[in-house]
Amino acid sequence: MDALYTAEALSTGAGRNGHVATKDGVIDTDVRVPVEMGGPGGAPNPEDFFAAGYAACFHSALQGVARAQKVTLEDTTVGSRVHLVGDGKGGYQLAVALEVVIPTLPHEQAQQLADAAHQICPYSNATRGNIEVTVTVSDD
Repeated sequence: MDALYTAEALSTGAGRNGHVATKDGVIDTDVRVPVEMGGPGGAPNPEDFFAAGYAACFHSALQGVARAQKVTLEDTTVGSRVHLVGDGKGGYQLAVALEVVIPTLPHEQAQQLADAAHQICPYSNATRGNIEVTVTVSDD
């Protein structure tokens, strides 16, 4: 499979209490364990990056589905909550809740677009069958 794009990042220091940077320098920041997990907080953590990436990627997939169906979208948003949860075996796993808002469409049509986007979004495809992902359309 030929890659259309490759992102490259390096973690240094102590993992969740270290530093991450992308090869192109667009991301170059410390990372910290969140206060909720007993860490110092005050900096992004891996789940923050995953949440931001998933929201942006899903939003792009939503726009693509709408274009393909010749539906005009305005003022849309996609929110992402990434939960770090115990797996019951001493490890951890992620769970994701996506909230889609398409204020200019009827709820049912908005849900159909969101469901179609979930089928083509690269993050959705990467996580399908591995973690729980819920997609909800909200009217506000």
